[in-house]
Parts: sequence; C-alpha cells; structure tokens
Amino acid sequence: MPTEQPAWVLTQRRTIGARIRAAREHANLSQVALADRCGVDHKTIHRVEHATSDPSLSLLLRLAQALDMPLADLVQ
Repeated sequence: MPTEQPAWVLTQRRTIGARIRAAREHANLSQVALADRCGVDHKTIHRVEHATSDPSLSLLLRLAQALDMPLADLVQ
C-alpha cells in the first residue's frame, strides 16, 4: 500500500506533468501518439500529465526520448 507523499512531492509531480504536456503539445502529439512512441497505454500518459501516478525512471527516459529532449528538461 502506498504511503502518503509530502506536499512538495505532489507539487513536483504536477510540475513535471505540466512540462511533459507542454512538450507533447509543442510537438503536436496527442496523448495516444506519445503513448505509442513510449510503448505504454494512453491512460498512463494522462496519469503522468495530471500527477495521479508516479512515473518510473524508465518511463521518464522513454518520454524524454519520444519528445526529443533531455531528461533534465523534464525534471529540472
């Protein structure tokens, strides 16, 4: 069972999700198209963008590659 996260963690997840959404929109990709590039379900992209789930490091790496940007730009 997941433990309660500190407020700053949720704030950071929201920030990262917003960066992913902005990069996706800048690349003119739908959530479905980005999900296809990453090999995940489009619901996963939705959950990450809306900070309702914790993306794994491997997913963050795949997102950065699919969006053609450094991982640091997503998580800075």
